[in-house]
Amino acid sequence: MVTMLFKKLSDVSEAEMQKLISRGSGLADVGETVSSVLSDVRMNGDAALREYTKKFDRVELAGFEVSEEEFEEAISGIGPELLGHLKIAAANIMAFHKAQMPETTWFMELQPGVVLGQKATPLESVGAYAPGGRASYPSTVLMTVIPARVAGVEQVIVCTPPRADGSVHPLTLAAAKVAGAGKVFKLGGVQAIGAMAYGTETVPKVDKIVGPGNVFVTSAKMQIRDVAEIDFPAGPSEVLILADDSADAVMAASDIIAQAEHDPSAVSVLVTTSETFAEAVKREVLVQAESTARSEIVKASLENAAVLTVGSLDQGIDFSNKFAPEHLEIMMEDSDFVLDRIKNAGSIFIGNYAPVPVGDYASGTNHVLPTAGYARIYSGLNINHFLKYSSIQKISKSGLESLKETVISLAEEEGLQAHADAIRTRFGYRPSK
Repeated sequence: MVTMLFKKLSDVSEAEMQKLISRGSGLADVGETVSSVLSDVRMNGDAALREYTKKFDRVELAGFEVSEEEFEEAISGIGPELLGHLKIAAANIMAFHKAQMPETTWFMELQPGVVLGQKATPLESVGAYAPGGRASYPSTVLMTVIPARVAGVEQVIVCTPPRADGSVHPLTLAAAKVAGAGKVFKLGGVQAIGAMAYGTETVPKVDKIVGPGNVFVTSAKMQIRDVAEIDFPAGPSEVLILADDSADAVMAASDIIAQAEHDPSAVSVLVTTSETFAEAVKREVLVQAESTARSEIVKASLENAAVLTVGSLDQGIDFSNKFAPEHLEIMMEDSDFVLDRIKNAGSIFIGNYAPVPVGDYASGTNHVLPTAGYARIYSGLNINHFLKYSSIQKISKSGLESLKETVISLAEEEGLQAHADAIRTRFGYRPSK
């Protein structure tokens, strides 16, 4: 039996609203366990990785790095048509992220003798995490590795959980090759995050870790930020659909089911101005939930789902901005009006023919996105996650002279005499004893 919240938004109780808004808030529940694993990896390196891979992935590995022979065997077993589709997706992802690249170095003349600028420099090393478990995600390898390579990151490694036989899904390995990853390691979960953050005998330490994962992976990423940068919290997937009578109920329902099949913790919400449309979507969701291949996962996920009707478009937009969804679908007649008023969303899909899966795989936009409301403060993965910026100043004597009195005055007001003197010495002043 499938149960999901089906109400007018105005009738949703405080407890029901809190559950919707605070989804994915289980980090505190796993924090202590995650901390213990991370500490073990930091102290014991590969030995700890072997222990946790055996415990959590139920496989004993002699080594973690994927060999060249394994790459060749995997790629040779993939049909040319599927490999071609992988390359199409990779090309689109590359094109979109190349368009995001900023000017590497630029200058502006603020005033005569004062030239300011900025230099963008890629990070030296990045670790990409591609989840496994219930499914393999070669698409995530493309989404994390390609932007890093486009940005100019020299060392990009991938960690992904091994399968029961100790191998990695062939298409995941093919994606790593196509995307340009340097090395792939058969490591999943918290231990993978710890290995990339601290470095072990086998796994190199990286400057930044990117990629989605379950609540344990997300917690691990949050806990290692003192030694490695991360992209953002990216946990169980979610979609919010804003729709009116112009939308197609079968399509909207299929998008809810598609989201639900990710994981029992995935969240799907439909907000509509039409009670008739809401009823039609609910009926269709119940039908599709029975026939979908991953029906058990879908039904569990639909426990987190909601179909909500609102009295006005303004009410629906306000709820969407409060919810701050990872994926936002706008299936409305006046989509441009709605888009202009959206403040918080990881990735936005407009129209009946822009479902989330097209962005998951092949349109070129990135599917590594902030979840659990973090879209209020974080952007989805993009080229800037792999760059750092240095400001530049080229100042002549005449340029400094034009700023001299301002700098000296402010420095002395702050009690920093040597700062003021560093300006004066450029104009003949010599500090005395």
